[in-house]
Amino acid sequence: MTNYLDFEKPLAEIEGKAEELRSMARQNEEMDVEDEAAALDRKAGEMLEELYNNLTPWRKCQVARHQDRPHCQDYIDALFTEFTPLAGDRNFADDHAVMGGLARFNDQPVVVIGQEKGNDTKSRIERNFGMARPEGYRKAIRLMEMADKFNLPIITLVDTPGAYPGKGAEERGQSEAIARSTEKCLQVGVPVISVIIGEGGSGGAVALATANKLAMLEHSVYSVITPEGCASILWKNADKMREAAEALRLTAADLLQLGVVDRSIREPLGGAHRARADAIESVGKAISEMLKEVDGLSRDEVIAVRRKKFMGMGSKGLAA
Repeated sequence: MTNYLDFEKPLAEIEGKAEELRSMARQNEEMDVEDEAAALDRKAGEMLEELYNNLTPWRKCQVARHQDRPHCQDYIDALFTEFTPLAGDRNFADDHAVMGGLARFNDQPVVVIGQEKGNDTKSRIERNFGMARPEGYRKAIRLMEMADKFNLPIITLVDTPGAYPGKGAEERGQSEAIARSTEKCLQVGVPVISVIIGEGGSGGAVALATANKLAMLEHSVYSVITPEGCASILWKNADKMREAAEALRLTAADLLQLGVVDRSIREPLGGAHRARADAIESVGKAISEMLKEVDGLSRDEVIAVRRKKFMGMGSKGLAA
């Protein structure tokens, strides 16, 4: 069953009518409704294409947050083999919002780290909706250090509205943990490949996305703050999130133009949630291509190229 977003309601009505006709035909074999249903299907396809070819930044935020969108666990299950999860920061606890471990990608040993939101009420609570606490970022640091020690590429899958802002997280050094994770991304002598698969929110995303190569799915978002948070600060009104989304330039197209990301990964028509396997396959191809682009670089070259990338960030497309 498709879960429709608010702006997809007209589409839901058309697809619902087509399904209703077919349901009636299944109950009465004498009814011939296929021509009418096919006409509705064509109309729905045209509407879907029109909607997704003209998504506003706010609507892209809604698509990026869709509950049926593939999450980190889905990508790991489909793209990686011999995944061995590693838990804990060796200091305080294991944060379930961040998952990671050793794996093989196209038979190449790698370390994979990602933020997992969960896919039902129980798992979302367990994963804290993808909002990591300090121990989550310290776990990521531990895994990056392991990858650096054993010369394994690091692949990160980013999907978080932001780091968890709770009292306990702040008491345990949330900002310091995020800064250290970002620093570790810059320090390691192995390639870091990152993909924004849904939301890339604030420092909670930067802590895993400070990479040699950074890609975004077409309808994902990446910004310093959520549109709602931005609107609350600038206009004292969270209902201004549409204007905030426009101003933040958080879409893959905007960030590609600014040089913040290296590539945009095309999604199936209607978003990754409508054709999950196709979206996951596209991400796998992009990761493979990005790994090839950094293959053969020495440790010093990996660090130098990454440093140059971030030192020059923002200089591209500023006049746009």
